[in-house]
Amino acid sequence: MLALVASTTAHCTRSQLSEAIDSYLYTQINGQSSDFKARFDNSTWLGYYENGKKADINTGILNQALAITHNRSIVDTTACATYTEVVVNVTTNPYVIGTQLRFTNHKINKVDSIITKPGDWLFNITGTAYWTAFEDWDVIPESQRDTRDTIKKAADAYLDLFNNPNVTVPWGTPCVRLEGGLYGDPGPSGTCNIGVPSGVPMTNRRYVVDETLGSVDVLLDFGQSKWPDSHQFRVENGKIRYR
Repeated sequence: MLALVASTTAHCTRSQLSEAIDSYLYTQINGQSSDFKARFDNSTWLGYYENGKKADINTGILNQALAITHNRSIVDTTACATYTEVVVNVTTNPYVIGTQLRFTNHKINKVDSIITKPGDWLFNITGTAYWTAFEDWDVIPESQRDTRDTIKKAADAYLDLFNNPNVTVPWGTPCVRLEGGLYGDPGPSGTCNIGVPSGVPMTNRRYVVDETLGSVDVLLDFGQSKWPDSHQFRVENGKIRYR
C-alpha cells in the first residue's frame, strides 16, 4: 500500500510540467521569483543550484530580468523533471542558460542551472542563437520514437567515450555538434565523431528524457576539475542527430 501511495504521489503530466516551465520563463523574463517559489515543495526541498553550487535564489540570476530571445524545453513524465534552454541574444549581458527542474508531490523540489556568459569556454552568443534555432526539434511521430532506454544509452555512450575510447557510440549521419557558438558540418554527411578527448570522466550525471522529442539532457561534472556542464542530445532511429 505504501508503494502504491508513493507511485501515485510521484506521477506527473506533461501539462503540469509545461505549466511549471512557463512559470520559470515568466520569472526569468521579469526578474521576480516570488510566484515561482510558491511552486516549491518545502518539505522535500533539495536546493537551488547555479553552476553546480548551492546558491541563494533570492540573489541568483532568476532575480535578474533577462530579454529571452529563444527557449526550448523537454519534459520527463517518468522522472518528473524538465529541462529548458534559454538564449539571451543581446549586446549587454548575453547568456545561455540550461535549467533542470525536478518535482515531487507535484511541486518543484530542485532547481539546477548551468549559466554561461562572455568569457566562458567557446561562448559566442551570435553563433549559439543562430544554430540552435536552425535545428529541427519537431515532435517525432509516435510510431518512430525511440524508447527512453535507447535515448539515455545513446547519451551515456557519448559521455563514456570521453573516458573510454573503446565505447561504441551510435553516431547518426548527419550528426552535428553545437559547442558554445561553434557548429559542425550541417550538411548531409556531417559527423559528430570528431574532436572527442580522452581521459575525461563525466560524473554526477542528472538526466531529463523526453521520448516525444527523442531528447535527453544531462547535467554533469566535466573532467577531474568537475566543471559544471550540460549536454543535450536529439536521438532519431537510435542514432545521435544533434549534440
